[in-house]
Amino acid sequence: MAKTFKPGKGYSRKDWDAVADNPALTKEQMSKAMPFADALPELAASIRRGRGPNKAPTKKLVSLRLSGQVIEKYKAGGPGWQSRIDQDLRRINKIK
Repeated sequence: MAKTFKPGKGYSRKDWDAVADNPALTKEQMSKAMPFADALPELAASIRRGRGPNKAPTKKLVSLRLSGQVIEKYKAGGPGWQSRIDQDLRRINKIK
């Protein structure tokens, strides 16, 4: 059964068309396949590394429940919405 293109999955129709006619791998080919970390160790290490600890942590991770309207309003402003919430709370509470 052939898979079909589905928009909004992180790739374009052009990307899909470029690889859509690739044949399925055989059991023999699969047996020779290397794990990603073995095939591309530097790339795998960079992905695993992530952000890492802060040198001088100034913020604390908390779980906070906010109304959907508040989250939508901040997210509508684009990236950095969490920092804007922090700035607004600091301003309201007169924290420098």
